Amino acid sequence: MAGITSPAFAIRDHDQIIAVAGYREWAGGVAHLTVLTSAPARGRGLGRAAGSAAVAHALDRGLLPQWRAVPAPSRRVAAALGFRELGSQASILLRP
Repeated sequence: MAGITSPAFAIRDHDQIIAVAGYREWAGGVAHLTVLTSAPARGRGLGRAAGSAAVAHALDRGLLPQWRAVPAPSRRVAAALGFRELGSQASILLRP
């Protein structure tokens, strides 16, 4: 979450943040989403709620939301918000 440029959209349970979402604005008007839900709070739709707020914020500013969801639960949340899978991504760690 440290890299987001948007406001953070958080859901609290008393004094604990249990889900949070935001985005980093990329070149070309892209809003790259980040959504996190604490392990004990998963499966209750909280990531979807926080993510929905971040997506709405991005769209209100004329940005194109993007979600790079790799784990299956993240992909399910993305799909619930209307994202479609397009393409793939490979990451390579280069060591000297």
